Amino acid sequence: MTLRTRLNGLWREWLRPFLLAALVLGPLRSAGADWNDVPSGSMRPTILEGDRIFVNKLAYDLKVPFTTLHLAEWADPQRGDIVVLFSPYDDRRLVKRVVGVPGDTIETRGGRLLVNGKAASYTSLGSEDVRLAGLDDREGLLWRESVDGRAHPVMGIQEGVGADSPVVTVPAGRYFLMGDHRDSSFDSRYWGFAERRRIVGRAVAVVASIDVENGYHPRWQRFFTALR
Repeated sequence: MTLRTRLNGLWREWLRPFLLAALVLGPLRSAGADWNDVPSGSMRPTILEGDRIFVNKLAYDLKVPFTTLHLAEWADPQRGDIVVLFSPYDDRRLVKRVVGVPGDTIETRGGRLLVNGKAASYTSLGSEDVRLAGLDDREGLLWRESVDGRAHPVMGIQEGVGADSPVVTVPAGRYFLMGDHRDSSFDSRYWGFAERRRIVGRAVAVVASIDVENGYHPRWQRFFTALR
């Protein structure tokens, strides 16, 4: 077998199929659907370090693949959505929750959130959410935060603890984002509002999870669980 014959076989059997798959899957992941590995705990207890989350990039718009240019828009992020975005601070990819949409006023008092002058309500997190998060609530730091009837878990809220922030109004085309772990999240409280174009898509589910601090063991209870 000649060298040319071998190279032709390599091209037909391996390189060409690989390149065709890359040409199809690359733009699909960029503009349609993707996953995101989570390295930090800023979204605890909703998302844990070692989670792999599914990102619906068509939730709000259609972008030119590999860019942030919008071809079409059909929805806007809503208060309570978990979104993936490029940080306005350093362009790193982040996962945060939408707390304020254009026109909202946002402030915190004693660590607690107020939206449009109305204080969020807080109740103890349910046992099922605690189980899914694999956490221990002996310190009483896990809560369910509710704003306008939409509720989600948060961590680190203590009565009368935490710095107050001034009232800010979210401008048009901008969003105010926070991590669910309020004491350990670098978010809009520090780097300001996020532009609409920076939002990549909506995080909708945990597809897999490993415990990076416990021998990389799978957290089976978190596989294929919806995010809310």
